[in-house]
Amino acid sequence: MIMLNKRISAILITVALILSIPLIAMQFTDEVDWSPGDFIIMGILLTGTGLLCELAFRKIQNPVNRFILILSILAALFLIWAELAVGIFGSPFAGS
Repeated sequence: MIMLNKRISAILITVALILSIPLIAMQFTDEVDWSPGDFIIMGILLTGTGLLCELAFRKIQNPVNRFILILSILAALFLIWAELAVGIFGSPFAGS
């Protein structure tokens, strides 16, 4: 149980560090302009991705299946992120 808590803590710390990058950049340039909603959405996406990958590590025993599942989770994150950032699909999801 202690190892699980360390992993979840590591995921949450990593998410906080990743989210601190645009927060710090906003202090130095006007080109990064995130609203509080942007931070919330990205925090949910990153935390959800990290927890899903953790779940895959714990539940999937076959390394090939685990790799494929984690790759799929990461691909979904990147596609959602790209859609939200620039609207590559032009869906209403991105505000297009």
